[in-house]
Amino acid sequence: MFKAKVRDSFSAAHSLRGYQGDCERLHGHNYRVEVVVAAEALDQIGVVMDFRDLKQALKSVLFEMDHHYLNDLAIFANCNPSAEHIARHIYARLKGMLPSGMALSEVAVWENENCCAIYSE
Repeated sequence: MFKAKVRDSFSAAHSLRGYQGDCERLHGHNYRVEVVVAAEALDQIGVVMDFRDLKQALKSVLFEMDHHYLNDLAIFANCNPSAEHIARHIYARLKGMLPSGMALSEVAVWENENCCAIYSE
């Protein structure tokens, strides 16, 4: 199995409804996102996937959340915009954007340098 990983970031604010503590209040993060794709075999030029294509796909998904109050977005109307739910959303959006034969392995969303949530199927 071959894997490739790209990183990007976005800035947004959120609050966690029902949370007992600081995160219940409005606050923001400079989120770092890591995406890993996997393939059983390399393509004709010897790569899992062109990094440029994967970065562009990720950038288009992150653009939808960048500099927004995440609680106001329809995607988080029925769930808290936690790092876990953000990772799941990014995963779902990216999954349909990948070329055939390419598997999305995982999405990690870092709220700061010490804490991240990872989603995979």
